[in-house]
Amino acid sequence: MVKKVGFVGLGTVGRHMAINLMKGNYDLTVYDSNPETVEELVKLGANGAATAIEATKGKDLVIVILAEKEELEAALSTGTGFLAGLDPGTILVDMGTHSLETTMELAEKAAQQRLMFLEAPVWGTKEHAANGLLTILAGGDIAVLGRCRELFSFISLNLIHMGEVGSATRMKFVVTQFQAHLMEGLAETLVFGDKLGFSASQVLEVFDSGGLASPLVHSKGRTISRGDFSRNLALKYVYEGLKSVKQAADRTELELPGSAAVLEVYEQAMKDGRGEEDFSAVIKVLRR
Repeated sequence: MVKKVGFVGLGTVGRHMAINLMKGNYDLTVYDSNPETVEELVKLGANGAATAIEATKGKDLVIVILAEKEELEAALSTGTGFLAGLDPGTILVDMGTHSLETTMELAEKAAQQRLMFLEAPVWGTKEHAANGLLTILAGGDIAVLGRCRELFSFISLNLIHMGEVGSATRMKFVVTQFQAHLMEGLAETLVFGDKLGFSASQVLEVFDSGGLASPLVHSKGRTISRGDFSRNLALKYVYEGLKSVKQAADRTELELPGSAAVLEVYEQAMKDGRGEEDFSAVIKVLRR
């Protein structure tokens, strides 16, 4: 039974995931490079750790949700990497979104340590995380996943097993590609509509009335029309995801001309310093 849980990475989504886990009465120890975030969760009932090793050693299950470079550093770095300190039989759950190469490297290292490894990238926004409504795409042993279902129920609405390790990462590429396309397409449409004399509210009212209605179009269209680009899903993460999409397509010798064009728009947004804004800020590139 999973009782002692270590959690590394309290970013925009991870912070809310950790808070929701406290509803499950787990013995939760958290770590983040920002000590203020750790202290916030300690006040809510979690145990705080000064290092990733301290947060993860002696746990039944360890969740890591970090950007790729940060996760590799926290897990594998000489002297400070927590991976070597985990006891055989510990369940290690990687909930970040990474390249396929990084996912497979972590899985291999975990196997060498006799750990039970699941890749479980999450899909959703800050609001989904806050309300425990994330989608988890899981790859790995179905029996290990079964041991995690109760815990995952506190942070997600949907849990989808994609298959062996690597399959969830590949599916996240598919999700990222479509999500990025939808946002760039919505941004172009609102800019085009404005040039033709229509406000964003008018365009969205028409969309909401028919077959183009969707939660993303409705919610992001409204925040864009208000000029609200506060971070919900960071543009930099969508950009990194699109680069992984391109790498995956290149490996299969598949041409994705639409994705290539969309990637260029996000790349320009990054050059413009929009990485920390919400990914809807991609519209600022098109408004020039």
